[in-house]
Amino acid sequence: MDRKKIKIAVLAAASGLLILAAGGITAKMVQDRKTAAIETARMERETKDKEKEEERRNAANEAAKEQDDKIMGFSAESAKRVKEALGMRPPLVELTEENMREFARIASCRIDGEKGKIVIEASAEGIPVSDDKYYYLFAVESYEEEIAKDSTYLEQEYKDEAVEFQVERNFTGTEVSRKFVVAVKKNGEYVAVSRPHYITNPEAAAKRRSDGRKPSTKKGLLVDPNKLRSQELDDLGVKHAAYNIPVSRILGQTTDGIHPTIHYTYNGKSYSFNGQVMSEYDLVFGILSAKGIEITAILLNDVSASYPQTIHPLARQGIGSAPYYAFNASDQSGTECLAAVGAFLAERYSSASSGRGLVENWVIGNEINARKEWNYMEYVDLETYVGEYAKAFRTFYNAIKSTNGSCRVYISLDQQWNRNNSSSGNYDGRDILDEFNRQIKAEGDIEWGLAIHPYNVPLTTPYLWNPSKLVKDSADTSMVTMANIHVVTDYLQQEIFLTEDGEVRSVILSELGYTSLKGEEVQAAAIAYAYKIAEANQHIDSILFSRQTDAAEEIAQGLAMGLNRADGSHKYAYQIYKYMDTEQEGQYTGFAKSMIGISDWSQIIKKR
Repeated sequence: MDRKKIKIAVLAAASGLLILAAGGITAKMVQDRKTAAIETARMERETKDKEKEEERRNAANEAAKEQDDKIMGFSAESAKRVKEALGMRPPLVELTEENMREFARIASCRIDGEKGKIVIEASAEGIPVSDDKYYYLFAVESYEEEIAKDSTYLEQEYKDEAVEFQVERNFTGTEVSRKFVVAVKKNGEYVAVSRPHYITNPEAAAKRRSDGRKPSTKKGLLVDPNKLRSQELDDLGVKHAAYNIPVSRILGQTTDGIHPTIHYTYNGKSYSFNGQVMSEYDLVFGILSAKGIEITAILLNDVSASYPQTIHPLARQGIGSAPYYAFNASDQSGTECLAAVGAFLAERYSSASSGRGLVENWVIGNEINARKEWNYMEYVDLETYVGEYAKAFRTFYNAIKSTNGSCRVYISLDQQWNRNNSSSGNYDGRDILDEFNRQIKAEGDIEWGLAIHPYNVPLTTPYLWNPSKLVKDSADTSMVTMANIHVVTDYLQQEIFLTEDGEVRSVILSELGYTSLKGEEVQAAAIAYAYKIAEANQHIDSILFSRQTDAAEEIAQGLAMGLNRADGSHKYAYQIYKYMDTEQEGQYTGFAKSMIGISDWSQIIKKR
């Protein structure tokens, strides 16, 4: 009841009092009615206040209930996500003798030029149980098999199924020669949980690169240094040349006043190279480069009492039994010496315009499957033998490619492909190739190439077109010659042999030849036959015939393989060689068809 109504009620009561008084109603009765009216108004006011408070309380409770519902809903969703995340968490795996060394797999180890870092990516199935929550990255020397007790890790990352390490370049100055290992801490010690892995793009560290120009043809020759100043190489149209470098020849001091000792520092150590001997190579390579000839240098490990560290320990007992020996990359002194030689040569012969020449191709060793004759080491199982060569190969590869990034580096094999003749004491070329590829890929694939010598069988006959039970058109052939060289390039087209970019590896025929002692025309026909096959095979980059001039020591063995006789005069093959890659070739090579027994060259060309 509002104030206006109360006032009216009071006035009415007062008026009634006067009337009642006149009619006999007492004052007490009036007062009671006034009191009742006031109490009624108070009760009505309290009732309305209670109703408003109830409405307010109900609204607050409803709001609280809505908030609680939201919170409970959010918590349920969060709990669900946490539960799902826990379900996706990689499982913990105990390390054992069987799984420890290959628990983590390094998938990539490359120099990132933009970041200026070495980036290593690894993965694993599960999380290894160890002392803490980290993976650790170590760098070990190429000749080391374990993480040294006093080694310091380079980086640490939280353990997960995928992990990436980034290491600053030049952390020691020798990063391209070292291999990287992922480890964990177990019982207070660091233990490797991955296979070692090398940097696979050492060329990213190179300061030098050649212009990349390619010769116009595949025609090459083992050149005669005594004819370099003549015009004969120009007349023959030679585009590729092979030349040997026995390593001990170039090492050491000289007293020559005109060509003093060359002091070369590599990875903080000083090495001496014979200035007089190096001047000979400067002259040869300088002339060849000036003529536009691509150079292939073959590094050979001859013996010198002054440099025993280059000879593999398993080869030292056989010194004197072979011309060349297995390179030593099994210890510090040998590895460092080989790397210094590779870097020095790649740097010295890195430019065609320098006057010293440009060497584009480097072959490491000679016919390494012929263990007894050309790469002597005590007989060991295939895996061990190839493993020791692979370490030396990678040492040279990394040193050469990190100096001149455009160089190509090759393994050398002869024509003994799949003889399966264990009594020979040698290894089959195909087995060497399989094992070499496996080991290189396991520790970081690189762009190695194959330099093969597909001589005829036997060497003393030039009739390479005659059938032979040793020469078949299949991968299990005993021998490979130019009659079935496609077997090798077909074999290298298998996916397992392709480069990381999916390319077939470079193949050069770095040495082969045919004797003229059965007749000079037969020798010429064999040269034409071999060149036609190489020219048509897209996976062969060059074919280098041995040799420009007959060598007396080979003639004694029934091998007069030169285009020139020992006195320098030209054989019949000289003109054939000169024109066989020109537009006039038909005039000069046509005679060979009837001798071979064909009417057209397409009958012998196997295009692959």
